[in-house]
Amino acid sequence: MRRGLLVLLAGLFAFAPALLSDYWTTLLDYIGLYALVVLGIVLLTGIAGQVSFGQAAFVGLGAYATAWLTTAHDASPWIGLLLGLLVTAVFALVLGLITTRLSGHFLPLGTIAWGLALFYLFGNLEFLGGFTGMSGIPPLQVLGHELRSAQSFFYPIWLCVLAAVLSIQWLLDSRSGRAIRALRSTASMAQSFGVDTATLKVKVFVYAALLAALSGWLYAHFQRFVNPTPFGLHVGIEYLFMAVVGGAGYVWGALLGAALITVLKQLLQSVLPQLVGSSGQFEIVVFGVLLIAVLHGAREGIWGWIDARITPLRPHRRMIAAAAAPAARARPAPDSVLLEVRAARKTFGGLIAVNDVSFEQRAGEILGLIGPNGAGKSTTFNLITGMLPLSGGEVRFRGQSLAGLPPARIARLGIARTFQHVKLVPGMSVLENVALGGHLRGGAGFVRGMLHLERAEERLLLAEAARQIERVGLGEHLHTPAGSLALGMQRIVEVARALAADPTLLLLDEPAAGLRYQEKQALARLLEKLRGEGLSILLVEHDMDFVMGLVDRVVVLDFGVKLAEGLPRTVRDDPVVIEAYLGA
Repeated sequence: MRRGLLVLLAGLFAFAPALLSDYWTTLLDYIGLYALVVLGIVLLTGIAGQVSFGQAAFVGLGAYATAWLTTAHDASPWIGLLLGLLVTAVFALVLGLITTRLSGHFLPLGTIAWGLALFYLFGNLEFLGGFTGMSGIPPLQVLGHELRSAQSFFYPIWLCVLAAVLSIQWLLDSRSGRAIRALRSTASMAQSFGVDTATLKVKVFVYAALLAALSGWLYAHFQRFVNPTPFGLHVGIEYLFMAVVGGAGYVWGALLGAALITVLKQLLQSVLPQLVGSSGQFEIVVFGVLLIAVLHGAREGIWGWIDARITPLRPHRRMIAAAAAPAARARPAPDSVLLEVRAARKTFGGLIAVNDVSFEQRAGEILGLIGPNGAGKSTTFNLITGMLPLSGGEVRFRGQSLAGLPPARIARLGIARTFQHVKLVPGMSVLENVALGGHLRGGAGFVRGMLHLERAEERLLLAEAARQIERVGLGEHLHTPAGSLALGMQRIVEVARALAADPTLLLLDEPAAGLRYQEKQALARLLEKLRGEGLSILLVEHDMDFVMGLVDRVVVLDFGVKLAEGLPRTVRDDPVVIEAYLGA
């Protein structure tokens, strides 16, 4: 489907100016300019989950930078492009470092604030022409030819759109792309597998801003005049509206949304005043009704509605080429001390969730961490993996203190985990979810992903993910969307994802919950095999038969306090443990 759309777009690119009138060619030029901005919004908001109302301000930065440089200093428009991208990158980096740290309603409010600030900055700087604007911007020159008409501008605009589409598609199909897709709903999970989510958010923010600046540069030399009006908050909202209507989570939805809203706006501005009998922005009313209808009938946008009906008919199956496994991590000496938890303490205000808990995990053993609901087991897991900071005590892994280390750094040391509440990316296939676990086993970054230069490494990571999926018995679900699996199978996918990280210590938080008897037996056999291969496992589980028949030692918690520690048969008969589970 992707290839067919690219061929269609290339056909449009090649023949549209010759086949269409000046009016429709000009309209297509504007659709391309808007699509560049909306593509950035799709990546930033629809996929990475960072809502932005201020992208129009970045369009303004690109437009004003080239307008000022070419009119005040007679510089080439191509120098203006470099300045526009540089200025935008600096602004976006500073604003991104601040804005992407916000969450909830503070994030969109933050983008509104700096969007308004830049809009009024454009209008109040005299050297930028104030609210009157700047005119006399020179046309673009390509190979000695000036681009003055809508037909001549069509090709550079749509070449940029094609390049942006390809770069985003390639990026999302890479190691960094999997991490970006995890940011929206499962950022904490991505952190636990080594993704530097804070840095990744800023990179996405800057790239979306650069696409907007490129649109602004093209706009300035296409219009040959700029003023602050096209860069205000209302235009930023319109860009976001295009993304939502087209499909905020889909690259092709950006083009569809830009085309639909632009054409519809032109038609409504011509027709509605005649129907109503007076002039005014009546199209805004229609757009509001359209948005409500789309959100009610197609919450993923029009392209999402189309994709949901096409994809099941032609599922996208990635070819997994045979490849050598990535380099494996060295295992510690058997029976050496691997993990030390010393008087670990975690408080939430006046609540003590973990109260001076101490235990050791030795290399090559399966250690069970059990206790009634609310005993502090998952909190202990979060203290070990850096998801929560310690209130007191210490956690050491292979002799190194984990105090203050972020989850990504701890993952790099060789600790991988599953979660009490399953954290998968529902729209990604089982293969891609498991490949996310091997994030640290690759090194290709954001730019290499955009340029499609990480294919050799990607083959290694996908082949390793496929091996782990076969290992846990889910080979037939390789290309199945993870969100469509039953809960028990999703837990097994989490185990495969953790194994793809090649950990030294594997933390499993209730992996058998939701599994049938035969599935539990298969899981037990897999864990015993992993122990035989030298992998150390810390296991939280409520099924006592499953735990006691599998683990080497048991630690029992109750209300955050360690009740007992020892061999399974000893702990099972401990009166204090029996009372904690069954009551006095």
